Amino acid sequence: MLLNQIHQPEDLKGLTVEQLEQVAAETRKFLIEKLSATGGHLAPNLGVVELTIALHYLFDSPKDKFIFDVGHQSYVHKILTGRKDKFDTLRKYKGLCGFVKRSESEHDVWEAGHSSTSLSAAMGMAVARDLNGESNRVITIIGDGALTGGMALEALNHIGHEKRKLMVILNDNEMSIAPNVGALHNYLGRIRSDRHYVKAKEEFEHLIKKIPAIGGTLAKTAERLKDSFKYLVVPGVWFEELGFTYLGPVDGHNLPLLLEALKQADKVNGPVLVHVITLKGKGYSPAEADSHKWHGITPYKIESGQVLKSVGPPMYTEVFGKTLIELASQDKRIVAITPAMPGGSGLLEFAKLFPDRMYDVGIAEQHAATFSAGLASLGLKPVFAVYSTFLQRAYDQVVHDICRANLNVVFAIDRAGFVGPDGETHQGVYDIAYLRSIPNMVLMMPKDENELRHMMKTAIDYDDGPIAVRYPRVNGLGVSTDEPVSPIPIGTWEVLRQGKDAAILAVGPMIPLALEAAEQLAKEGIQVRVVNARFIKPMDEAVLMQLAKEDIPVVTLEEGAQMGGFGSGVLEYYSLNNIYGMRIKLIGVPDYFVEHGSVKEQRQEVGLTAERLITELQSLVPRKKQRA
Repeated sequence: MLLNQIHQPEDLKGLTVEQLEQVAAETRKFLIEKLSATGGHLAPNLGVVELTIALHYLFDSPKDKFIFDVGHQSYVHKILTGRKDKFDTLRKYKGLCGFVKRSESEHDVWEAGHSSTSLSAAMGMAVARDLNGESNRVITIIGDGALTGGMALEALNHIGHEKRKLMVILNDNEMSIAPNVGALHNYLGRIRSDRHYVKAKEEFEHLIKKIPAIGGTLAKTAERLKDSFKYLVVPGVWFEELGFTYLGPVDGHNLPLLLEALKQADKVNGPVLVHVITLKGKGYSPAEADSHKWHGITPYKIESGQVLKSVGPPMYTEVFGKTLIELASQDKRIVAITPAMPGGSGLLEFAKLFPDRMYDVGIAEQHAATFSAGLASLGLKPVFAVYSTFLQRAYDQVVHDICRANLNVVFAIDRAGFVGPDGETHQGVYDIAYLRSIPNMVLMMPKDENELRHMMKTAIDYDDGPIAVRYPRVNGLGVSTDEPVSPIPIGTWEVLRQGKDAAILAVGPMIPLALEAAEQLAKEGIQVRVVNARFIKPMDEAVLMQLAKEDIPVVTLEEGAQMGGFGSGVLEYYSLNNIYGMRIKLIGVPDYFVEHGSVKEQRQEVGLTAERLITELQSLVPRKKQRA
């Protein structure tokens, strides 16, 4: 098996093209087998097998910088750079990261879990290279979907203006290969990158302009004719107008053609874009047939493609999607917006039922937020369904375009809290801190899937400004969701368990931990009040004031950043009201990035456990009460 002999990119250099093709076939088999056990981003990686092999065969990582946009298609890169033997730990706690990670390997020069950052990073590295007097290549691999991100377009404009040597590989896995690949396209790609051709063209134009009286006119006419021909036969003229030399399209699964295109691209002394056509899921029929489903997948059976799913209550995302349909059938003002995540956000069925009220704007969170603001300004009820981690990308729009104008946008914030295997780039633990500080914002989180339904009704009925409901990437608790939905009074909390010795103010999925800890402490004679702090902003001031009057020790519990989070809001309330001397302990996510693993492992790492909660409460309650 040739793949077993590849431990570093240098091991590819002496192979023939036929042997490289064998390595590609073995790599696909390896990925299909390993990911059947661990899950992960299968379809994107099957689509870039030949491309990644070609890059490492022709160029010299890590001296040459390979920048993978998002990084979810970097598994082949990891295999070829000495991490093949760690794939059994992929996306597991303390194991191999599912994205590019600088601390894993010197070959990982840029890490990201969010889209559309690679071109800006590449431009920075190209400028740094030139300022340092070095000569290494800078090569970025970006998908066609990522080009819908405004940041990528900003970078393309800057790169084309600067004219520095930089290679952009456009991994286009949405278009059909057949009509775009052929001898004419490959010939045009070669001739337009050839230095002799470019020099001859420049000399021809220079000579024409020297002809007395008519030279300038002839030159302009020739330029127009040349441009007309380009627009007629060259598919990449838009990139050309931005300042790139465009090569392609080229079949991304044909190694000889791919190697030739990359060699030609390397000859260009300036920005060059290689348009590579690939097939997501290439080599595994279930993934080829449904690349959306197999983009990120849980463990599966290789032979049948059957996905192994745990049996249990519906996920919060599913409950959100069904409830939104229920509400939209009664309220024609409701419009759903998502930035390229209709499936992940639970909106596929909504899109089928209400196609004219569902908008997937692509990987464009900033646009999605301001688009929602525009809808709200004219009386519609936009529901912006977005992952917590991706809402970060639209922060200015949330502040400037929505909250400042006090527009009635509903934020449905999915993946709030820990996200498990996706890890630190996707953790949804910062939205409380970055939203609660914005004027006019209402922020809430349900204790279970039924309360989520009521919170959605609350949000739709609310007409006084922006309102957000956040919910986790986990299954619900299995409670009944049959009762009619009804609004919850804004800013009200719910006491779930009475107690006079201490109080836990818990948010969302932390409530079961609070109830468990209270039950255990009751056996020791400590009676703990458990409060469902379902409104993070505004808080229930009556409850907070009552706790102060009773002089009860308080623990705040949240699966969110401790700095600036819900607990900080409790401290602010007491400070602003000149209430001092209370015993308060904040428990949340500490000030560091929590890596991939299961949600349970991530909670255990940061101390979001019943055991920790019990210990903290025991330390707060006077010993005489504990003895009693």
